[in-house]
Amino acid sequence: MTEPHLRFVARLGAAMCAAQYPVTLVRQMLVRSATSYQEDTDFIVLPNHVQVVGSAGDAGSIVKAVHAERALRFDQMFPLTRLVSSALAGRTAPADGLAELDRLMTAPPPYRAWVRILGHGILSTGFALLLEPTALNVLLAMVLGLLVGSFWIVGQRFSSVSVLVPATSAFVVTTICILGAHQFALDHLGLRALIPPLAMFLPGSAITLSVIELTSRDVVSGSSRLIAGFIDLVQLAFGILIAVQLLGMQTHQLSALPLNKLGPWAPWLGVLVYAVGVMLFLAPPRSVFPWLLAIAYAGYLGQFLGDRALGSYASGFCGGVVLTLAALIVSRHPSAPSAITLILPGFWLLVPGSIGLIGITEMFGAEGDSALPATLISMISVAFGLQTGLALWSLIRGLRD
Repeated sequence: MTEPHLRFVARLGAAMCAAQYPVTLVRQMLVRSATSYQEDTDFIVLPNHVQVVGSAGDAGSIVKAVHAERALRFDQMFPLTRLVSSALAGRTAPADGLAELDRLMTAPPPYRAWVRILGHGILSTGFALLLEPTALNVLLAMVLGLLVGSFWIVGQRFSSVSVLVPATSAFVVTTICILGAHQFALDHLGLRALIPPLAMFLPGSAITLSVIELTSRDVVSGSSRLIAGFIDLVQLAFGILIAVQLLGMQTHQLSALPLNKLGPWAPWLGVLVYAVGVMLFLAPPRSVFPWLLAIAYAGYLGQFLGDRALGSYASGFCGGVVLTLAALIVSRHPSAPSAITLILPGFWLLVPGSIGLIGITEMFGAEGDSALPATLISMISVAFGLQTGLALWSLIRGLRD
């Protein structure tokens, strides 16, 4: 195998890992892309590392290893999916593919920082309408969403402080909420009010990918993603609990009970507001909006009906099944984006991470003996829903063929 081919395949795999593709899927696509170029290669794929080994004839073997330094932005995933499709068909020369990867990886964000901050404020408002729609919570979510969005922008520009952003954001958000609760003489603090501005840090996709990889026998990758996801949750819980202890609020004053003072229409409006926030904050192509909105409503409808029929834990499973099937069906339309770019934003609406965050925070309170199992079941429920959706899609296509 020539060195340019080897380098292109290795870098393509690393870019897919950076875009949060399951390593099982990355490996399959790398094998198919190498086959399309009529090359014989071996692969080692980890969540942030790809190694490709090819034959150099009498000279032995050529080894190329690429480390994914950072995650791809959501807007960068769309040109990547087109490049992957082209590579699978063998239509892209290695030199052209490498040049396209260079352009993709160095492309600046489509929108200015203030637009993305505004988008995060709108996204946070949508979550408030979904989780605890009251006038005060919606207003607070918008303001705190703008603040956390600013923290996130700073973390993106200064990588040395990016690891501190989740815990710092959780601390600041909780501090402001507690001070507000004291100001209004409230006897408790609703944990659901804390979640909307912090939702971007919740590791719903990481937990889901870990379950997919573990059940596919990719134990190393799945275990590392699972640990990383729990570390993200613990960082958020740490920031919340430090603020609670510092300001003297007792853990029994933390409440996770839902409250809706606006009406049953509020969560359905929240899905629309959330989709608008995603368009500004994550900056996908504008043509994605109608598809994103359709998938978001499909996933939320599945979760809503699942909650009514089977209960709160199964609601995530039902939402995951419907979301996955809807994304796979929509992606067959010629003008629709790929399924993975439609599924990823939908995970946040299923709120696996928010339930987990509430559970981990309550572990330090009176209900700690039952919070950990509840946390695990809530997050893994959505992951199994995704897997079930993929299995059903494969079964349907097999029956049709």
